[in-house]
Amino acid sequence: MLNSLSGRFLILTTVFVMLAEVLIFVPSIARFREDYLLARLERAQIASLVLLADDMLETELEAELLENAGVFNVVLRRDEMRQLMLSSPIPSPIENTFDLREASAFVLISDAMRRLMTPGNQIIRVIGAPVREAGLLIEVTMETAPLRMAMIDYGVRILLLSAVISVFTAVLLFAAVRRFLVKPIKGVVGYMQRYATAPEDARGIIKPSAGVTELREAEEALLQLQTELTHALKQKERLAQLGEAVAKVSHDLRNILTSAQLFTDRIEMSEDPLVRRLAPKLVNSMTRAISLCEGTLAFGRAEEPAPTLTMMNLSEVVEDLIAAELIAGGNDKVEIVSAVSADLVLRADPEQIYRIVMNLVRNARQAVAGTGRDGTVTISSHEDTEAWWISVSDTGPGLPKRAQDNLFTPFQGGARKGGSGLGLAIAAELARGHGGSVSLRQTGAEGTIFDVCLPKGDGTI
Repeated sequence: MLNSLSGRFLILTTVFVMLAEVLIFVPSIARFREDYLLARLERAQIASLVLLADDMLETELEAELLENAGVFNVVLRRDEMRQLMLSSPIPSPIENTFDLREASAFVLISDAMRRLMTPGNQIIRVIGAPVREAGLLIEVTMETAPLRMAMIDYGVRILLLSAVISVFTAVLLFAAVRRFLVKPIKGVVGYMQRYATAPEDARGIIKPSAGVTELREAEEALLQLQTELTHALKQKERLAQLGEAVAKVSHDLRNILTSAQLFTDRIEMSEDPLVRRLAPKLVNSMTRAISLCEGTLAFGRAEEPAPTLTMMNLSEVVEDLIAAELIAGGNDKVEIVSAVSADLVLRADPEQIYRIVMNLVRNARQAVAGTGRDGTVTISSHEDTEAWWISVSDTGPGLPKRAQDNLFTPFQGGARKGGSGLGLAIAAELARGHGGSVSLRQTGAEGTIFDVCLPKGDGTI
């Protein structure tokens, strides 16, 4: 209840209304004190009129008049003459004098607060202007205990009334908030929960109906998000089904092409000149087809597992890779050179680093071999305070514009005829698993350089 929006709103409303009432209470209690003192002055003036009517008053009557007025004596100034009209014994000396004729609001408030905070009974002198201009001033002497008790009684009644008003206002606002805010918000939350449970169920998509502008905007934003997400989920499902079908086709096609490649090895032995001339092209075409099938199957597997980080010697991995690539390259005129320091040790997954560098080296070797000229692929490395760096450079023709625009995009970033672009996509994914990246430093007629960054820290560079 208290942690809910409406519950907290109820508490805050009660607190704020009480605070407002307290701010009203201070000037109210000051005004009550002023009215109380003015009433005493008016009663004293009325009592003094009796003396003006009859100069000789009995002592008992004078005492009764003073008691009814709530004062000890009355002084009236008329025609510049100060005259003691009524008097009685004062029990103690006068503590203070208050002039109400020109007192400011600040003075009245401070005097009232001081009186509330001062317990006990004191004798004070109060000066004011007579009503109906019956003189220049009237002055009375009175005790403060009845004044303070009256002020406390008035203050308690004000605070009780404020509490009732606060609670009543808070309850009304509580009901209004639940009706116009909390209920629509719960409706939006309900749509979210229903959609999260079954995204494919169209009944879980919200129908904007709120009358409040901000809630209406939230509902419309949620509707757009749900619509786009539903479309993306359907598209993802279709792509998953298509990917599964492609993987199955690629698997069977790879087996068929492998068998066909065995037959082409015999065709190369034919005595027919035309057959001997066309056989290598057939073999190359099948090799490219098998490579595409293998790449598709590799990319279509489940997400790559997290790397098993260990301290590894990079030069040993590079030497194994170069030996394998020289065999795979056959008779091409591409030299693969290692410029990796023999004592460079980095923290990474050896198998995944092998695959990253292998994909970059193979792309570079095939690009250089495609030119028909001699060329070199160089693997180098260095480190700084933040990361280890592995670079693969070649002397090839550079990447075409289409390959640069679709770098690291599967099936679109191929740089050579028949290439799929899967090598770069796989290398980038494996590097991201290490918290690093694969980036293109430069490309052109003089060659291409790719950099692999492996952070030493938490993966941020």
